[in-house]
Amino acid sequence: MTDPYQQGGPQYGPPGTGPDLSKSPGAPGYPSQPQQQPYQSEPYQSQPYPSQPQQYPPPGAQYGAPYGQPQAGYGAPMGPGGYNPMDPEAPYGRDMNGVPYSDKQKLTAGLLQIFLGAFGAGRFYIGDTGIAVAQIAVTWLTCGFGGIWPLIDGIMMLTGSVQDPQGRPLREN
Repeated sequence: MTDPYQQGGPQYGPPGTGPDLSKSPGAPGYPSQPQQQPYQSEPYQSQPYPSQPQQYPPPGAQYGAPYGQPQAGYGAPMGPGGYNPMDPEAPYGRDMNGVPYSDKQKLTAGLLQIFLGAFGAGRFYIGDTGIAVAQIAVTWLTCGFGGIWPLIDGIMMLTGSVQDPQGRPLREN
């Protein structure tokens, strides 16, 4: 079988019918192929490897502020527990939805409500006086049977499902 686009004889066939590879380039009968010169450019000449590995970053280079100090463009410094003194709307931080935390703690409110719920102590602590007075009235008017409401309310405070009167979630600590 011969290749119509290639001159110089058959491309495939029995052994010995291909080009003679024993001839040197440029000799008659040798398929001429362009000789490629290696790419060399003056600005990018090869350089020997350095004897010592380079250090990254180089000694003395400083890419940001030292540890523990605020860096420009990265927001205000945050204290422990997300406390941000630079945010006047949320001095105790924000929850994952961006709602600022209350100044009241849920552990304190929950324990007050569980142990002194008959007196509405947990609700008075978070500032919800209307529900606190209602819990006192229900507990005393039902001779103590209404005390289940403050107990459940205290457990709900501990789980974080109760908010202060402004609609802010109670903070962790």
